[in-house]
Amino acid sequence: MKIGFGFIGAGLSADPDIISLIATTCEACDFHSLWAPEHIVLLDKYAAKYPYTQDGVMPFPSMEVDLLDPFIALTYAAAVTKKIRLGTGICLLPERHPLIVAKEVASIDKVSKGRFDFGVGIGWMREEFEALGIPWPKRAQRTRDYLAAMNSLWTDAVSEHKGDFCEFQPLRSFPKPVQTPHPPIIFGGESEPALRRVGEIGNGWWGVNVSVDAAKQHIATIKGFAEAAGRDPSKLSLAVSPQLGMPVSLDEVKQYADLGIDQVVVGAFAGSADEYKQVLETTAETLIVPLG
Repeated sequence: MKIGFGFIGAGLSADPDIISLIATTCEACDFHSLWAPEHIVLLDKYAAKYPYTQDGVMPFPSMEVDLLDPFIALTYAAAVTKKIRLGTGICLLPERHPLIVAKEVASIDKVSKGRFDFGVGIGWMREEFEALGIPWPKRAQRTRDYLAAMNSLWTDAVSEHKGDFCEFQPLRSFPKPVQTPHPPIIFGGESEPALRRVGEIGNGWWGVNVSVDAAKQHIATIKGFAEAAGRDPSKLSLAVSPQLGMPVSLDEVKQYADLGIDQVVVGAFAGSADEYKQVLETTAETLIVPLG
């Protein structure tokens, strides 16, 4: 079982000194991974419920919180570390142009020497899409089309793509990612369509605020979709965050491990550099060391 940490790039952890502190402390304490979230813009009012709180409201004290571009935050973390994996948690892919994202993914994989995990989601806030001038309907189909286009950009010397949402004539995009054929694509989400994406085209899954019982059901669903698509479910990585931002017990981690989960991503909302360091070191003592 591996332990990851989320997040950097939001609030206090958007400060470069705090990013450096979190990244180097996580690496020294043998955390497996470090993640950065994404919202291009935030809105004071939105119709949809935020998926990861009971009241459906984002857990920010105000909409004026700093929220870095995740690729920038992770590149900064890559520069001060050597072995910890770095992931978008998650990138709202249908809000971005696939040629640009493919370049960003390949670039950060190169400068990190192959340590990048590409966390992907389709988004939940319609108003954010509207602000960007991007259609809200069919964003799941758009995501699949974009990933198909990006696969060509990552793997082919001369790339081309003709899809319903993206089209380009033969061209060249370099660098290619260090990891082959490309960095792992980790899908977020707990809905049936999200789990289908994992099974059919993903390399892994990250469920947030998922109980042991729910995780068991979701894993079975993912495996079913993978098998139906002719894929080997055992090759998929599986991660959960039981209650992101809240402490996780060793017993809980072992229960997830028994289900086949291979990573638990913990989080913390700290108010100072010292508090971040203390939380990370305590987590290492209570989880990472006992797990070996």
